[in-house]
Amino acid sequence: MTGLAEAKDDAERAALIEAGRLLFARPCTFFYAAQKSDQLPPPGLPEVAFCGRSNVGKSSLLNALTGQKALARVSQTPGRTRQLNFFNLAERLVLVDLPGYGYAKASKDMQRDWQGVMFDYLRGRPNLMRVMLLLDARIETKSADRAAMDLLNTAAVAFQIVLTKADDVGPVKLAARIEEAKDLARRNTAAHPLVLVTSSESGQGIDELRAEIASLAVAA
Repeated sequence: MTGLAEAKDDAERAALIEAGRLLFARPCTFFYAAQKSDQLPPPGLPEVAFCGRSNVGKSSLLNALTGQKALARVSQTPGRTRQLNFFNLAERLVLVDLPGYGYAKASKDMQRDWQGVMFDYLRGRPNLMRVMLLLDARIETKSADRAAMDLLNTAAVAFQIVLTKADDVGPVKLAARIEEAKDLARRNTAAHPLVLVTSSESGQGIDELRAEIASLAVAA
């Protein structure tokens, strides 16, 4: 499970990038959805879950990773998707699209339901390898993001911070946001040290994110 952070030289890094490209060139298909913890599919292949605020660009990032325009539905209404969606990637890995959190108009009951289902999934999923925690590069870290990190720490689930929408941020502001994200990674016990910076629009960081995910997949 060697990732980019452990790469010893440019050749090893290039090999990881190529492994990610090859994996995501394979078919990725939706196969299951669950709204409650007792509806989850039986554990099987390694899983990598994607978690973030309702408007963080999660669906767009999943579509960019897989090269499919409509793998994950991009809703014009944040917070609409309230279920866990499972996608099989080449019979080597499962990508899990988690419901967005932090939607301002969500009721307190809905927020509690989200946290309950999420915690049940996170702590009870033996094949969950990592959670990709998406943070919007354009804005500061919100209280809901910090609550998600606390939840991941409590559940003892490894997570990796991925900044999204980097194409919409100036270089000075982006550099500051990256440093903030690195600091968050250092402060959270379950966080992976490598912060990834991505843009679904420009393709920035997509190769690196594919490489990280490929390092968690079943060997070909």
